[in-house]
Amino acid sequence: MFLVVGLGNPGAQYAKNRHNIGFMFIDRLVESGSFGPTRKKFQAEVSDGTVETPKGPVKILTLKPQTYMNLSGNSVLEAASFYKVKPDHILVFHDELDLAPGRFRLKMGGGHAGHNGLRSIMGHLGPNFIRGRMGIGHPGQKELVHSWVLSDFYKAEDWVDRLCDACVKALPLALMGEAEKYMTEVMRLSPAPKFDPKKIAE
Repeated sequence: MFLVVGLGNPGAQYAKNRHNIGFMFIDRLVESGSFGPTRKKFQAEVSDGTVETPKGPVKILTLKPQTYMNLSGNSVLEAASFYKVKPDHILVFHDELDLAPGRFRLKMGGGHAGHNGLRSIMGHLGPNFIRGRMGIGHPGQKELVHSWVLSDFYKAEDWVDRLCDACVKALPLALMGEAEKYMTEVMRLSPAPKFDPKKIAE
């Protein structure tokens, strides 16, 4: 069994924020089929389902922590403990400032780079879980980061839906431990945009 987590903040006011791209991915995954209705458990919204892989079906629990970002680890720990899921079977999809908009990387372990959701999860589980790093770009100055991640994606940023869909469609590769193939397929299905979204608002 895999625990597939999307990070974000609960509430309609945050729904389209850059910080919530992890939630957006989970929504796409649950809508893709083979998942049951969303319910509240483990301080989160969860859904049970399966993803078909060439090696057979893999059982999945999706998790959208409803604790707010900086307490995400509380929810992840509850679910992981209940189902006895080890960190190497936990995939956490989150916004990544250090990647250009639309870029994607999958990695095991590492630091949190100031991301409060990752910081919280690491505080409970250690660093050795899998991260799906969904690039949102950096505003250019450290003091602008907070307002940047809590700002909505621009309507012209149609890459967001494409990236979420690609991450869902290629997911069987990640579940089989094929990290490099997964990243390559995601980028093939959803090439990163050529523009800088910061310039759209200028």
